[in-house]
Amino acid sequence: MKAIILKEAGGPENFQVVEIPTPEPKAGEVLIKVKAFSINPVDMKTRKGLALYNTLKQDEPVILGWDVAGEVVALGEGVENFELEDCVFGMVNFPGHGKAYAEYVAAPANHLADQPDLITDEAAAASTLAALSAWQVLLQQAKVQPGERVLIHAAAGGVGHFAVQIAKYIGAFVIGTGSSSNYDFIKELGADETIDYTDEPFEDQVKEVDVVFDTVGGDNPLRSLQTLKSGGRIVAIAGGLTDEVKKLAAEKNITAISYLVQSNADDMEQIAELLEAGTIKPHVSKVYSFNQIAEAHQQIETSKTRGKIVVVV
Repeated sequence: MKAIILKEAGGPENFQVVEIPTPEPKAGEVLIKVKAFSINPVDMKTRKGLALYNTLKQDEPVILGWDVAGEVVALGEGVENFELEDCVFGMVNFPGHGKAYAEYVAAPANHLADQPDLITDEAAAASTLAALSAWQVLLQQAKVQPGERVLIHAAAGGVGHFAVQIAKYIGAFVIGTGSSSNYDFIKELGADETIDYTDEPFEDQVKEVDVVFDTVGGDNPLRSLQTLKSGGRIVAIAGGLTDEVKKLAAEKNITAISYLVQSNADDMEQIAELLEAGTIKPHVSKVYSFNQIAEAHQQIETSKTRGKIVVVV
């Protein structure tokens, strides 16, 4: 099979398309003929030698990617919830070695869900790590309740645009930050208010929120403490919750949580139901071919991607 390997950490020119043996599914796994996979910021960071690179380097060749949609073509021992020719999607083996940048992927069956019939392969691949992050943060970590005020940073991004829709599904009052160019898009997602962070600091524009979902990192979590009421919660998925910030949060009676999304079939099934009902809709801003992996990484590196980008195989 063809796979995209990362020869060494660095720029996207370090990707190489090679022929390697097709994996065989182990017990509890299925073999997926990949139709599409999506690109996330963690892919770019890992490619640069950060994030999960050192972990993956211990299991060469390094094949990036965790988000996959495709067809089951072989079953490992003990797999009973899927059959051959089933269309499935999921975030596989995160935060381990997903190996999604390939024509075939061996994936744990308990990381996958059936792909809704009316959803394209591109849409399914887009609704994996990003959608799972939003689901797990809002429902399981922040435990958002109906009527609460939720501030979502980078609301037009991959995780953010799912978070707006899921928070509205819960029944929250949603405030999304974004640039002026994304104002209308964020409103169309369902946000009740949109904050243009390029106009003036967001912490000067919004106060007394119950929950902050930070997807940006840097000093964003620290600044976000100014927007939270006593008893509020902040969940950060991109860093920035230093010991100093956590200490300051505690002094303000704010719960501060750093979170890393986890592969989970039960949660994927919840995502599938929301997709099937039309409650959430992925926005795929651009689709690339397998041989355009470098261009796809260059796009994600701009940090200006609206929604998701997807690679078709």
